[in-house]
Amino acid sequence: MRGDDRQQAGMWSYLPLEQRVPPDHPLRPIRGMVDGVLAELSPEFGQLYSRVGRPSIAPEKLLRALLLQVLYTVRSERLLMEQLHYNLLFRWFVGLEMDDPVWDATVFTKNRERLLAGDVARVFFDRVLAQARGRGFLSDEHFTVDGTLIEAWASLKSFQRKDASPPPPDDPGNPTVNFHGERRTNATHASTTDAEAQLFRKGKGQEAKLYYHGHVLMENRHGLAVDGELTPATGVAERTAARTMLARIRGTGRVTVGADKGYDTADFVADLRRLQVTPHVAQNTSNRSSAIDTRTTRHAGYLVSQQKRKRIEEIFGWLKTVGLLRKTRHRGTARVGWMFVFGLAVYNLVRIRNLTEQTV
Repeated sequence: MRGDDRQQAGMWSYLPLEQRVPPDHPLRPIRGMVDGVLAELSPEFGQLYSRVGRPSIAPEKLLRALLLQVLYTVRSERLLMEQLHYNLLFRWFVGLEMDDPVWDATVFTKNRERLLAGDVARVFFDRVLAQARGRGFLSDEHFTVDGTLIEAWASLKSFQRKDASPPPPDDPGNPTVNFHGERRTNATHASTTDAEAQLFRKGKGQEAKLYYHGHVLMENRHGLAVDGELTPATGVAERTAARTMLARIRGTGRVTVGADKGYDTADFVADLRRLQVTPHVAQNTSNRSSAIDTRTTRHAGYLVSQQKRKRIEEIFGWLKTVGLLRKTRHRGTARVGWMFVFGLAVYNLVRIRNLTEQTV
């Protein structure tokens, strides 16, 4: 018997959101881990807010919403608020009831700035790592370091001379800019949109663009990111950030670190050895001699490190395809770096969930 196409909507729902989400939904274990981390962060949140005035967006709800934005590749806060209006799964994860009002996108963005000032992304990242350590998913012996370019939210038209005021544009929305015959460098030019973005060329014959440089330190056994940094894009940024991250490794035992040919320089290898780090760096023998000799390459662990180091590309691939970091939507090293570290924390949450399911 054919059913009737009734258009009148019901006014009440007697089914709570908790029952609408399937018991085996992938977000359930992530929500459990996130709630545990946020409970530990409650004292830090208390220091960021005044004890008087009107209540703002709860930082726990704010972080859960940002986490959903990364997981589901929602490209803007405005679209995220739109999803929260009608997506019951999103409401359940954030902690909103079916009839709770959704925040204005501008108010949401302003509240996010408070978390930026408190460096909450780094603390959140560290607490997620503590969860991985508690489940036995972190090793403290073998690591990989690498970097990737993140395109800045600024066009080449905004890259103008620092010591000259540009003429009034012929079209304010899309001005005509002619750079023919003009030599542009980071020393003489800067972006008027994002002054901290740097002009950088990936390789010979490729187009120069405005970039930031994201750096990751990965542990080799389970492929988790154990540290991350974001810097302006320079020719030495990868090695400088690698030294900083490797100096923060806990423990007193000797560790190994794999890396590609870009890290094969005499000063970098010498610095790692002073840090009690064995450099399993790929040899660069193109018209030069390598800083890595047979004292390192003759060991079987060197070949294993060269195989394992390629897993770090999975992290970069996830950040760029899912985590909204192929081209950043923020400006300035502080904001882009906050989202980069937060994106690494979200990646680790997904990785921990997958590893947990494999061990059950």
